[in-house]
Amino acid sequence: MLMMTTTAIDVDEELLNRCLVLTVDEDREQTRAIHRLQREKRTLAGLVRRQERQAILAVHRNAQRLLRPLAVVNPFADQLTFLDGQTRTRRDHEKYLTLIDTIALLHQHQRPIRTATVQGQAIEYIEASLADIALANRLAHEVLGRSLDELPPQTRRVLGAVIDHVRDQARVRATSVGAVRFTRKEIRDASGWGDTQLKLHLGRLAELEYLLVHRVGQSFAYELLYDGDGAVKPHLSGLIDVAGLHAHDAARSGSPEPRSTPGRASVGGLSGAGRRAPIVAMPQDAEGSDEETAEGTESHPLRNGAAVLSYPLAASA
Repeated sequence: MLMMTTTAIDVDEELLNRCLVLTVDEDREQTRAIHRLQREKRTLAGLVRRQERQAILAVHRNAQRLLRPLAVVNPFADQLTFLDGQTRTRRDHEKYLTLIDTIALLHQHQRPIRTATVQGQAIEYIEASLADIALANRLAHEVLGRSLDELPPQTRRVLGAVIDHVRDQARVRATSVGAVRFTRKEIRDASGWGDTQLKLHLGRLAELEYLLVHRVGQSFAYELLYDGDGAVKPHLSGLIDVAGLHAHDAARSGSPEPRSTPGRASVGGLSGAGRRAPIVAMPQDAEGSDEETAEGTESHPLRNGAAVLSYPLAASA
């Protein structure tokens, strides 16, 4: 697996559709947590933590070595759905299906190993479950939902800062949101973003008609045209509800072995779309060695396990 990092705001589209794109948390609180961890590394506690970290990593790597190269069969594959309005989703669809396979492979020791005979040769495989698809859907919303969004994550954060500022000003001035005009300096002071970054992101928002630019003398002011909530969580449209798949599960023919096994929640225990499977296969953010969270990399036991994905990973900052 190839991992790439970049601080570029605009990333080539040909690269993006070949990657899973994760972004770092750029909030001020996260920066403070990183600074705190960097200072702690210079202390005795930091020295002890580094030694303990190596032991924990060794355990996780040994656990990954227990995984066998088994084939994965998805008995629900013919019922799955995905966006088909853009050519680039031909690759994104394959990423989604590979994500389901990866989650199933990580749970191979909690699944019965089945055997199929092809041209006289026995092939061992495991089956993906409804819980695997539910977890893949949850991760796809977070990862692929960002990749297919017309606004890059950093630009959407700027949009959120603009919305907050405009609403605050409208409340203070006792006027409507549409009547508020603001400058780049106001957003810079309110958000702490650098001027160069703001210039690029505000320009992109203006091009996509989220903002309207007004010339005021020798300077410019902006008007917010967007009337939605810029802080909405990433969402990937077009994925089938797992509850719909569950309705067909009882009628499916196949191997007589039960789908659920000890050590993992029973598939039959799903109760519609409200069930939330824990994220265990991939961390939300990909960060460098100096950009760890306050808890450190130990809090993500499968951070290294993400290498089973067959796609490169690019984190745009």
